[in-house]
Amino acid sequence: MTNSATSAFRAPVRILIVDDVEPWRRSVCSILRAQERLHVVDQAGDGLEAVQKSQELRPDLILLDIGLPHLNGIEAANRISKVAPASKVLFLTQNLDADVARMALSNGAKGYVLKVDAARELLPAIEAALGGERFVSRRVQQLSSSALSA
Repeated sequence: MTNSATSAFRAPVRILIVDDVEPWRRSVCSILRAQERLHVVDQAGDGLEAVQKSQELRPDLILLDIGLPHLNGIEAANRISKVAPASKVLFLTQNLDADVARMALSNGAKGYVLKVDAARELLPAIEAALGGERFVSRRVQQLSSSALSA
């Protein structure tokens, strides 16, 4: 992600990371820390905490896993859209299921990135989401492009 790509957004871009695997959250933080304008404001380990922190912090972007305890990521995203409507949601998951991806995107998420491809696709996905565009991991697109065209 280039500095010019995020220059239209207030600096820093405030990000909430939601995943139940703490080492994975640390890994994502290290990817984001290398980008000057991206700032992780907090982390959450389950869906209910994600909704609460989204309402309190009003982040610009929420990186959200699908498989979360207490409240799955799709339901959390639905609730987040009500309590923090300006926050953009980008799913970051290991779930390679076109139907799940379609459901996630149909509820207003700006993207769907597979964890296995995060090193290559996370920053372009963030750039797209912040620009109001949709991003879907290449593997998911290849799996079923017709399922995602809804």
